[in-house]
Parts: sequence; C-alpha cells; structure tokens
Amino acid sequence: METFIQQIINGLVLGSMYALVALGYTMVYGIINLINFAHGEVLMVGALVSWTVVTAMAGSGLPGWMLLVIGMLVAIVVCAALNFVIEKLAYRPLRNAPRLAPLITAMGMSLLLQTLAMIIWKPNPKPYPALLPPDPIDLGGPVITVTQCMILGLTAALLAALMWLVNRTKLGRAMRATAENPRVASLMGVKPDMVISATFIIGAALAAVAGVMWAANYGTVQHSMGFLPGLKAFTAAVLGGIGNLGGAVVGGILLGLIEAIGAGYLGDLTGGVLGSHYADIFAFVALILVLTLRPQGLLGERVADRA
Repeated sequence: METFIQQIINGLVLGSMYALVALGYTMVYGIINLINFAHGEVLMVGALVSWTVVTAMAGSGLPGWMLLVIGMLVAIVVCAALNFVIEKLAYRPLRNAPRLAPLITAMGMSLLLQTLAMIIWKPNPKPYPALLPPDPIDLGGPVITVTQCMILGLTAALLAALMWLVNRTKLGRAMRATAENPRVASLMGVKPDMVISATFIIGAALAAVAGVMWAANYGTVQHSMGFLPGLKAFTAAVLGGIGNLGGAVVGGILLGLIEAIGAGYLGDLTGGVLGSHYADIFAFVALILVLTLRPQGLLGERVADRA
C-alpha cells in the first residue's frame, strides 16, 4: 500500500506538469485548429533560460526560493515573446493554407528551436541547482519533497486562474467567441489576431512554468528535454479531448497516474523482463484504447460536419 500511495503522489506530480503543457496544445487547437508541435521546445527553452538565470545569480546571496521565482519569471517572459514571434512569423501567414502546411511548419519549428538551443547552450546535460530544501516530508511511509509540493500547489493555482480567465473575463469571452466562429466574432468587435496571439502567449507562459518545474524536479536540463514531455502532453490533450480545457487537465493527471503506477508495477507484472524505463508503454496503450473506443477523447464532444 505504501508503494501504491507513493506512485499516486509521483503520478499527480508528473500529471500536473503534463496538464500545464497540454493546456497550451488544446487552447491553440480549440481556436485555430492547429497542433503546435513546437510547444514542447518552448518548455525546453523555459527550463534552459531559468537555468541560465539561476546559475548566473548563484553567488548573489538570495535564498533559493527567490532565485527560483526570478528564474521562472524571466523564463515566462522569454517564452511568451518566443511564442508570439513564432505565431506571427510561422503560423499566421499559413492560417488559411491547407492543414498539412502549418503542421509541417510546426515540426520544422520544433527542430529549429532544438538546434538553436543546442548551439546556444551546448548539447551536454546540465545539472539544475537544488533551490528548495531537499529533505523529503514523511507522510507515514510515502514521502513527498518540497519541490513536489510546490509543483502541485502552483499547478492548482495556475489552473484555477486559467479557468477564471477563460470563463469570467473579457479576453476569455473573446477567446471562446473566436473559437466558435472567427468571422462572426470579428463582426462583433473581437480582434481574432489579437486573441490568437494572446492564446499563444498564455500557452507559452504555462509551458515555461512546466519547464522550470520539470528541471527543478528532475535536476537536469538539456536541449532535447522538451520532446518527450511535449509528446506526452499532446497525448494527454488527445486523451482528455483536444480543444477541451477540462479534458486537457483530466488527460494530463490521468496520464501521469497511469505512467507512474505502471512504472511501479511493470517489473512485477512482467516477471522482471521489463523495467520502469518502459513505463511509456502504458501511456500510449491507454491512448490507443481511448482513441479506439472513444475517438473524441474522454471529455470531448462528437461534432458533426456542417454542410
């Protein structure tokens, strides 16, 4: 039972990070029907920018939590500016093009960001400083670190803030109107270009926070670190129902739990043939099952094509 509870904690932490990145995928897709495959690289840039700031200020005498906050704020600003430029230069000119064109562009942008990051920060992995107390908190058998508590609390706060923004603010109403029908929304005074740019900026901010969380939790950063979290977050968005904010959150948490519990028991289930590093099997098997039985995702709605 202690092992099971420990894996639940690990799954919630992992799923929280997946959920933040998945929200960026699902927000962009919900408004312009684009899968931004460069979103995982935005997470990577956020982690590397944070690492640069934290290591540069290591001798300043500031407490670790303040260094983490400063690094996260700088990462948010850089990633927001980066995603704004990506949308304006790479995606906006292709907005009315066949769907294959922006998809290929997104893949190309992903490779471009990885290459630029490798040139700027070099390809070797770098240790991320432990900025919060490393001693785990004993929960009567299972343990949780201060960093993991920070991840869970910050994720919950950001998700609540995002839901409030989308459902209660003028920008949120404009986003929902643009997602419903951009042409009609523009006739009602909404500026679709501004709304789409704001969506990319918000998604980049969430990815930057997730990148800093990922680096702080696993203690390492490198230029290729965004690929797998980005792929898993896209899987989570599809699992929950692409285009549905609640579905992205549910899909991210569920995927993290499946992966963590699978990693904890995979060795026992296979008699030691497969180890915990094969845990990705569970995530993608779950995706295949959901897409086979419910193609629109767990919380997605089946939409009929209009004549």
